[in-house]
Amino acid sequence: MSDIKFRQIAETIEARINTGVYPANTKLPPHRVLADELETTPTTVSKAYKLLAEKNKVESFVGRGTFVCGGAELETVIQAPDDNADYNFSILQPCLKHNILPLQAAFQQTYATLPSELLGYIEHSGHLSHRQAGMKWAAEFGLSVLDPDDILLASGAQNALAILIQTYTKPGDCIAVEAFTYPGILSIANLLGRRVVEVAMDSEGMCPTALKDTMLSDKPKVVVIVPSHQNPTGVTMPQGRRESIAKVIAAGNIWLLEDDIYGFLNPSVIPAISNYIPEKSFHITSLSKAISPALRCAFIKAPKSEIRKVGACIRTSIWLASPLNFAVATQLINSGAAFSMANKQKQLAAQRQAFVAELLGFLACSSQPTSYHIWVKLPKNWRQEHFVMEAKNQQLLVSSGGYFSQQSDKSNHIRLSLMAIDDEQRFQQGVVSLANLLQDGQGSHFLF
Repeated sequence: MSDIKFRQIAETIEARINTGVYPANTKLPPHRVLADELETTPTTVSKAYKLLAEKNKVESFVGRGTFVCGGAELETVIQAPDDNADYNFSILQPCLKHNILPLQAAFQQTYATLPSELLGYIEHSGHLSHRQAGMKWAAEFGLSVLDPDDILLASGAQNALAILIQTYTKPGDCIAVEAFTYPGILSIANLLGRRVVEVAMDSEGMCPTALKDTMLSDKPKVVVIVPSHQNPTGVTMPQGRRESIAKVIAAGNIWLLEDDIYGFLNPSVIPAISNYIPEKSFHITSLSKAISPALRCAFIKAPKSEIRKVGACIRTSIWLASPLNFAVATQLINSGAAFSMANKQKQLAAQRQAFVAELLGFLACSSQPTSYHIWVKLPKNWRQEHFVMEAKNQQLLVSSGGYFSQQSDKSNHIRLSLMAIDDEQRFQQGVVSLANLLQDGQGSHFLF
């Protein structure tokens, strides 16, 4: 029986690692503390830790304790199912079935008249026409930009963030992020050996006073902010808060990385934070959330003083983002199709938000009426890692709140992404199943 017990304990710990309750590189509870929680003995916990070490899930150090190995893999946050049997509420992407026909038309039109200069190397980070299209896209949703030479091209927003973090920090430097943040940022920091400090948020986003205090205490080199439909909380910064954040940054020695990939979802245009501090900020936007993740087209608006430096890093890492993809993106933007597609996605998001609000009204949720996702506070009788596993048993894929912070124990949330399921009937069926499970208590899959 004891042999079965320590293996069950190991499975429970591994589940907590996989669902983000124990994030990468964090220290696990001492043997006695976990033994008390799971109603077992320190010896049994010790055996469980040893088994996990053999599986390369944890690593123990004499005098320091036991730590979770490596970095949390993004595929555990963004779960792409092998078939269509699952209800996927884990991926933040547009509802692709609405974009297939205009995308096909854009590819056919672009490739039918493909100029030879798109097939070779070029001197700058991207062709002028592609940078002009990026300027047009970003300006539509709140960025002040007049010169296409201020625009650089990257292979998606994740690539843009990695390039900027690598350019403006060095190993051991501190990066400031929102208290709950996109796991891709944590993954970049872990890969590059940067230290992350989380800045408190409220209902309007990152708190200016908290950022100021963090700048004094931790001296971060950059701060990463998602100002619109923040992932995962759904918070959108109003204009006044953006101005306050800009003032704090202007007064300090720090760069702003403004990740504004959801700005197109705002019901009305809100000026970018970068507008107020153009020489201390980098604005990032892309087509992944409005059109398709497969395009991998991101636009970086950089200070004029930094264009050459960032351009050099782009050339060193990827040389240049694919001109073929940007040719398609440019055709979509210049024809107006990209803006129509983005607006249709926003309308669908509003429709699905209203449906979810009706069914989950008994819960505390954070979102915007046109957001792609909802940040759900779980009832007290659910723990996030337990709920994620039980939901998966019922073919419902959701993201644990533990993925979005280095201090996962401060959260008991899940993030529900509303757009990945193409069929409306299946989407509604999935939401009904989620609502039933949330009201059901502990379900059938018990942890210790």
